[in-house]
Amino acid sequence: MSVLLLRLAGPLQSWGSSSRFARRGTEVAPTKSGVIGLLAAAKGVRRTEPLTELLDLEFGVRLDQPGQIMRDFQTARSLDGRESAPLTYRFYLSDAAFLAAVSGEQELLHGLTEALRRPRFPLYLGRRSCPPVGPISLGLHDGTLDDALASWPWLAADWYRRRAARTVRLEIIRDARTGEPVTETLPDEPVSFDPAHRQHTWRSVLRQHVDITNDLAERAGVAEHDPLSLLGG
Repeated sequence: MSVLLLRLAGPLQSWGSSSRFARRGTEVAPTKSGVIGLLAAAKGVRRTEPLTELLDLEFGVRLDQPGQIMRDFQTARSLDGRESAPLTYRFYLSDAAFLAAVSGEQELLHGLTEALRRPRFPLYLGRRSCPPVGPISLGLHDGTLDDALASWPWLAADWYRRRAARTVRLEIIRDARTGEPVTETLPDEPVSFDPAHRQHTWRSVLRQHVDITNDLAERAGVAEHDPLSLLGG
C-alpha cells in the first residue's frame, strides 16, 4: 500500500463542514472535503466536473500544531453607501500545522503527487484567503495510512517544539473503517462541488492519539538564553 502525505501549514486556515450564511465556522482540523477540494484543484478538476476518482480515497489527519481559533467579521455596503449587508462572522485557525494523509490506488496517488508539484489552479487551506506556506506534498510513501500518521516526524514549528516535552501526544482524526467504533459523524464526505448542486454525505470518523518524539525539547539542566546577560551588572 502507498500513502500520500501532505503538510498543511499557514498563517490562517479555515475548514468549515457546516458553515451557513452569515456565520462561517471552522473545524479544529482539516476536513476531508476541504482536502479533496485541494487535490481536485491541483489536478485541474473544475467544480462542475465529477469527483469520481477522488471519492474512494481514505483520509486521515494528525494535529501537529493546533493553533488558535480567531474570529473576524466583514461588512459590505452599496456603492452609494445607502444600503449595507448583514455582518458576516468568519472563524480561522491561526498559526496551525497538520499532517494529512490519503491512501488509494497507486496510479491515482502518483498522479496527485505530480499535480501538487505543478498545480493547475491555486491551492489554499480551506478558503481562498488562506494560502499555504511552503510545499504541500511530502511525497508518496510505502505503508498504511495508520503507520504514516504514527511515524512521520513532528511538523510543528521549531519554537513550538522547543516549549514541549520530549514526547508529545498528538491527536489523529481519520476515516472510521467497517467494524471500528465511530467517535462522531460529520457532513464531510464530498459528492459534488458544483455550486448549483453542492452535495456532501455523512462521514464516520475515529479519533485516537499517538506519541511522537520531540527532538527539539530543551535538555534538563540547560539554562535558558538570557539576551541581557552580556550587559553585565
